[in-house]
Amino acid sequence: MNFPKDPVMLLSVVNTYLRDNCSSLEDLCKSSQISQDELTERLAAISFHYDREQNQFVQD
Repeated sequence: MNFPKDPVMLLSVVNTYLRDNCSSLEDLCKSSQISQDELTERLAAISFHYDREQNQFVQD
């Protein structure tokens, strides 16, 4: 899967994908072949972090 470069668009795509297709961030990263560290760093740059309970990236 090609993820958007724009961080706000990335947030939208990732949260939708987590909601609809994946049970965890680890599952998303494995199935999409993207680095979990890279993804979390890109979203941390706009003040979002992964919340395991919600299985979504949420604002700090």
